[in-house]
Amino acid sequence: MGVRIVKTENPRIRTTLWATAVDRQFTDHMLVVDYAPEKCWHEARIVPYGPLSIDPASVVLHYAQAVFECLKAFQNSRKGVILFRPDRYLARLNRSAARLCIPSLPEGFALDAIRELVGLEVDWLRRTGAHSLDVLASIIATEPTLGLYPSRNYTFFAILSTAGPSQKEGLSPVSLLVEPDHVRAAKGGLGGVKTPANYAAGLLAAQAARAKGFAEVLWLDAIKHRFVEEVGTMNIFFRIGDELVTPDLDGSILGGIVRECVIHLAREWSICVIERPIGMEELVDAHARGILHEVFGSATPAVICPVSQLSYKGHRLVVNDGAVGGWTRRFYDAITGIQQGSIEDPYGWTTTVAARTAP
Repeated sequence: MGVRIVKTENPRIRTTLWATAVDRQFTDHMLVVDYAPEKCWHEARIVPYGPLSIDPASVVLHYAQAVFECLKAFQNSRKGVILFRPDRYLARLNRSAARLCIPSLPEGFALDAIRELVGLEVDWLRRTGAHSLDVLASIIATEPTLGLYPSRNYTFFAILSTAGPSQKEGLSPVSLLVEPDHVRAAKGGLGGVKTPANYAAGLLAAQAARAKGFAEVLWLDAIKHRFVEEVGTMNIFFRIGDELVTPDLDGSILGGIVRECVIHLAREWSICVIERPIGMEELVDAHARGILHEVFGSATPAVICPVSQLSYKGHRLVVNDGAVGGWTRRFYDAITGIQQGSIEDPYGWTTTVAARTAP
């Protein structure tokens, strides 16, 4: 299956990007591929960025049958423009698709098509001063029906946006409110799936936490409300004594690609990393004993986000006097160094993109 390319006749004005990841400009083109049972995935095309046309009765609008991924392209000083771990993101897209009864997308083709799209838009990295190009890849159910069963028709699309560094001042520690009541996900549900419904469930609690001055919510398990799960859209790590501890993936936690990087690097550096349940009582006790040395989140946008304090049922757990810890900075420097090319990539985490002639 080839990709048909239709270049825009009205390129957008590209303004210099100075701020953060939320100050975005969407690029000129997008990738679209359709699915029908009799044709499977077909009619792949890169076309000018614009609205999608779907029937108001489309399954995605009523039953939320959709999955998505967000991966990143960087200007890498060693390799030119690269995608960071695109194979892992596309594999996770298909795992999510299987959970929501969506047909598998051929990963090799999807990677080649995304490379074509990014290659067409590389000037958005070079001319806007963007930190990265974010690739939002989604599959939505488009069959017009009101029956509660899997759609027969789907659309895969990918759009690109410029993004500045997620933390404008570098590593900036954030404070977290441990959520005692609201539940993000339960084991056996959609917590381990990259689907819009997974994220909508957290909006109310996150909004309330920000109104109280916290950056994000630290979610607990749905049954006992004791065991740590995720931070907003990030996985979470704790340095307790000389061990790096993170919740194990039991079905309610999304397995992050940056989480994989952290665990890989920790083991290579001979850091004892353990995946297991972590109760809030354990963290309160570790803080009281002075052995809760560092806390940080990991995610695609932020890479590594240090945590300065946790607020839990009247306990205020200040971590490392609010400063960035040594392990936290080491993980951040290593992963961003590979992304940007300041250090070599010995792990094969980067995939080169060939620039195409700009429109």
